[in-house]
Amino acid sequence: METLQTFNTVNEYNAFNKNVTKHPLVSIVDLSKADPRQGSRMYFGFYTIFLKDVNCGDLVYGRNTYDYQEGTLVFLAPGQVAGINSNGEYYQPKGYALVFDADLIHGTSLGRRIQEFSFFGYQSNEALHLSDKERKIILDCFSKIEYELERAIDKHSKRLIVSNIELFLDYCVRFYDRQFITRDHVHEGVIAKFENLLNDYFSSDKAELLGLPSVAYCADALHLSPNYFGDLVKKETGKTAVEHIQLKLIALAKEKIFDKDKSINQVAFELGFKYPQHFARLFKKRVGQTPNEYRSMN
Repeated sequence: METLQTFNTVNEYNAFNKNVTKHPLVSIVDLSKADPRQGSRMYFGFYTIFLKDVNCGDLVYGRNTYDYQEGTLVFLAPGQVAGINSNGEYYQPKGYALVFDADLIHGTSLGRRIQEFSFFGYQSNEALHLSDKERKIILDCFSKIEYELERAIDKHSKRLIVSNIELFLDYCVRFYDRQFITRDHVHEGVIAKFENLLNDYFSSDKAELLGLPSVAYCADALHLSPNYFGDLVKKETGKTAVEHIQLKLIALAKEKIFDKDKSINQVAFELGFKYPQHFARLFKKRVGQTPNEYRSMN
């Protein structure tokens, strides 16, 4: 795992896996065509989605090692690094990778929506686990893209290729929604742990020392990526993680405001606000009154 393979273009990744480049910006890579190889880390300068077919070692992505099992999808945004830890053994890659350059989707519906697909920011242990039916749908999407790549490029090619990539990603959104429900045992207690984390944070001096708790801070403490954590909280509660943090802040603020020995500015600093006016603005937005008005009326 010491070697870092760098792939800045689709063509470079095709060549590495012994696949022919049919389009400079997009490819369905058949990994079984590649030569047997040892595990290494890889940098991808383009969007990459792996569909795993057989066990070939542990996927190393970010700080985590993941038992990359068959029937899973892993999503990488441009600039991310991932790899296989084969413990020094040679393995035969299997499965498929959909790779496409950001230049392919500029000016398209997908280009305008790409940030909606938050799973490109998930960690490897938050991969999408497919049922047999879902896997067939994914392979059908890949087949349609491959069909277009086999044809001579014409005025319809880009629109059809990008539309099928967008369709594939929309199916992945649906499948992730299903996974949030069917894999409850994996997520069991996350919301309760989130609540306890906030309670511990504000009952200590962390707010005054570190400031307001961010979604990234909470996700890291719960060993989840910010994107996955945010999506999970939204699916489970109907509220965003930011909304949960703000509601906790307001509840605590209401209690502290009743202590007339503390100024409003002091309350703001104790809650982690760097600037009291930011606290007053949030309080007014959530409660409908300024902190001073709330104190006076109660």
